[in-house]
Amino acid sequence: MLYHKTLHYLLIISLLAVNTVFAQTSGKDWLIEPFTQKSEVKVLQNGKLLEITNGLISRQIRISPNAATVSFKNLTTNEQFVRSVRPEARIVIDGKAYYIGGLYGQKEHGYLLEEWIGQLTAKPDDFQFVRYETGEVKPHFDWKTTTWTANRNQPTGKSLVLFFKSDLPALKGIEVAVHYEVFDGIPLLSKWVSVSNKSTSTFKLTQVVNEILATPEEESAVVGKPEKMKKPQKLYIENNFAYNNAMRYELSDQATHWKIDSSYTSQVNYDYGTPCVVEVYPTLGVGVDLPVNDTYKSIRSYELLLDSYDRERNGLARRKMYRTIAPWTTQNPIFMHLISTDPATVKNVIDQCAETGYEMVILSFGSGLNMEDASDANIRKFKELADYAHSKGIKLGGYSLFSSRRIDDENDVIDPVTGLPDKGAFFGHAPCLASKWGINYIASLKKFISETGFDLLEHDGPYPGDVCASTKHPGHKGLDDSQWVQMQMQKEFYQWLNARGVYINAPDWYFLDGSHKIALGYREVNFSLSREQQKILNRQNIYDGTWDKIPSMGWGFVPLTKYQGGGAEAVLEPLSEHLKDYKQLMMQYYGAGIQACYRGPRLYDTDATKKVVIETINWYKQYRDILNADIIHLRRPDGRDWDGIMHVNPALSTKGLVMLYNPLKESIKRTIKLPLYYTGLSKEAKVRIENGKSTTYQLNRDYSIEITVQLPAEGYTWLVVE
Repeated sequence: MLYHKTLHYLLIISLLAVNTVFAQTSGKDWLIEPFTQKSEVKVLQNGKLLEITNGLISRQIRISPNAATVSFKNLTTNEQFVRSVRPEARIVIDGKAYYIGGLYGQKEHGYLLEEWIGQLTAKPDDFQFVRYETGEVKPHFDWKTTTWTANRNQPTGKSLVLFFKSDLPALKGIEVAVHYEVFDGIPLLSKWVSVSNKSTSTFKLTQVVNEILATPEEESAVVGKPEKMKKPQKLYIENNFAYNNAMRYELSDQATHWKIDSSYTSQVNYDYGTPCVVEVYPTLGVGVDLPVNDTYKSIRSYELLLDSYDRERNGLARRKMYRTIAPWTTQNPIFMHLISTDPATVKNVIDQCAETGYEMVILSFGSGLNMEDASDANIRKFKELADYAHSKGIKLGGYSLFSSRRIDDENDVIDPVTGLPDKGAFFGHAPCLASKWGINYIASLKKFISETGFDLLEHDGPYPGDVCASTKHPGHKGLDDSQWVQMQMQKEFYQWLNARGVYINAPDWYFLDGSHKIALGYREVNFSLSREQQKILNRQNIYDGTWDKIPSMGWGFVPLTKYQGGGAEAVLEPLSEHLKDYKQLMMQYYGAGIQACYRGPRLYDTDATKKVVIETINWYKQYRDILNADIIHLRRPDGRDWDGIMHVNPALSTKGLVMLYNPLKESIKRTIKLPLYYTGLSKEAKVRIENGKSTTYQLNRDYSIEITVQLPAEGYTWLVVE
């Protein structure tokens, strides 16, 4: 009992501390109430200092005698993220590195005092600051939504661009611009670099480092290797150079590098091994030849300043970031996976979708769809099906495989070690996207989608980061530019799809460049396990996969028919014989706001099955707004007791919706604490169990209530918070 009381008091202290922080600054929590202060760029200190801020964060850049960031601060907590001044960027031209901006002379690198800044000097060999421009935040590509979408607004804010030139004769005519964006209502800043060739000849741009920050260290360790030491936890950086099918950003990131700082001689680590400098750049470089009058744009980094070490709060901040800067990720159409392209079967399923409230049919892997076939006959067949779907108010799309396949020696990626198209690719064999076949692959898919009117591309294995040493592929020159070129081709394709309102399911982390949905994370053979196992494992996947992703960013899987083996106990067909399991699997996913791939030949087989599907979809649509809201994690499924999640959105009249599950074979009665802080409620909450009458609860000091519920054996219930 003492243990539980101690945890209770610690939770109260933690929440009160958070509230105290906001009371001392803005008086409101940006994760609960809209932060109304607009972004702006200020000119300070008689023109020597520029500040880009939105009231939640501030970045200050000294621009005399050269430009360098001297402050990067979370205004909510007053925490400073700059301990030492560094150049704004670094580029490598024709094999030689050059710094963009920079101020020097700081003797102590453990901290920076204001009075030191005016004494710092510039170096003549660095690119020198010449001017700046301000403006409004603009979309990076066109986006059209044709499906249900929680947020249809592009982000707003202010931009600041610093321009640099070099006094060195060899660099005459080369202009570098460092771009900053700060977004309204969220402690987030974006940064990238562009390089313009206004000289008289082409030059090779080997590498571009778009961010260099010397940050305070996270821990004080006398000994310890950098890779084993903590990196700053309150500075979250995400960039749009991520891949590798991990389905988690941290494992997909290919460009954020935490380094040691040998100039920081007062750190406690005897070997100067503290990871306290972050640089953002593609690990393998870019390797592009930049022609005259052409401009290169680097990857973009997004820097989110966090105000807590709490996992849920930091996850909510990241989820708010996606909702803000990548609103296409809030699209969430209701779809099923059809395993046939037989026209009669497709039309029958389209009819079933129209009758039950589904919104999209995906012609699944193994269905027989081949979008690479851009022949008139193939396009005519699927255009007729798409037209039929559209006449019923249903969208139609399908599956295409790019990677993890072999084409031939001429078009596969060439291993730089062996010089052969052997198993050097991420998935063994793979085509090069910049090969003749790869270029034709994208052209064929564009033609097919344009002419059929398809509404979705389920893209299995978008470009996964394979390098290619071929010097014969028409889209890239050799090994050095192969990764950069293929990434750009992949991004351009996804942005082309977005401009046409085509929805994208893809297993790699292309969210910042247009993909809409990725898997929650799963092991495919698990869908061959029994339905009883799948129910608990699926809820574990939901619980674990929604700490950093919003519900609409992830998809699950329900094998209506046999998949990857497994017997009758693993599948739902015949559906009418497994209605209880079918409904619970639907309720688990829809109750989490997550679309699953219901993969099979139909949605229902009898009137009773049809009724269950309609009832479930109607329930989901009734609560669609709150079910697509962020998830608070209550208890992870373990099969031993209840488990549950709670959706919260303080902007809605329905502030929360709770899903509770009982995996046990007997009915249980439990008193469950609901943490309601992120619902925005502060004094009382009205709660009803399913469609029952509401009961009013007074909130505890930690913004929680306790509610007693009866959970049916191997079943579930749901609660509405208002």
